[in-house]
Amino acid sequence: MAGTPSFASDLQAISDVIDVYFSGLHHADTATLSSVFDEDCHLCAPGVRLSLAQWLAKVESRPVPAELGLPYLYRIVSMGVYGNQAMVQAICPLLGSEYFDFLGLLREHSQWKIVSKMYADSSL
Repeated sequence: MAGTPSFASDLQAISDVIDVYFSGLHHADTATLSSVFDEDCHLCAPGVRLSLAQWLAKVESRPVPAELGLPYLYRIVSMGVYGNQAMVQAICPLLGSEYFDFLGLLREHSQWKIVSKMYADSSL
């Protein structure tokens, strides 16, 4: 069907969103991060519940990994796409911790956005 995204194009578009997410994390760039998150997103971990605005404020106030010369070792572990929904599992080494992120995405208005983020610190 003409104009319908293919599975391969969905994977690429989602991968591109996650690459922007990784870059935003590494550079603590909240404008970049905001561009890939739905404004209603909440970030959750055991004992932690943050709105997107609260999380971005934390990112803005923490040290910047790129400025500290930390290596860029973020990577996608797995990706599943189900129509207009996707789940990405990613490893995010960040400021002495290694986080395992579960990122939920939706395609709405022809654009993929992160709508949920759960994460675990592997050092705990």
